[in-house]
Amino acid sequence: MKLTSEQVKQTVDQLGAQVLPDEHPAMSQLNSMFGEHTFFVDEMGLKVLEPTPSLSAERETGEVVSLADWSDADLTRLMAHEPEPTGVIVVFEHVRH
Repeated sequence: MKLTSEQVKQTVDQLGAQVLPDEHPAMSQLNSMFGEHTFFVDEMGLKVLEPTPSLSAERETGEVVSLADWSDADLTRLMAHEPEPTGVIVVFEHVRH
């Protein structure tokens, strides 16, 4: 799931994770491995959001899916694994201008 800038902000606010910018050197490799997504990293590893059904037309939601875990104590190397849904749901509030 590729997120808008407002969805990225809301995800960061709710998860406390950091977004990997599109110009990050690993982005082309991540896109080839996992597809077009907005990628996040936290103390556990690499995450993306997958859309989930929402009960309200006012809100969209996405489930956090773990794609890789840190393989070292310095959080510098990731080890990919099968995508694992975490059960964590991010709720996107529509922004009214």
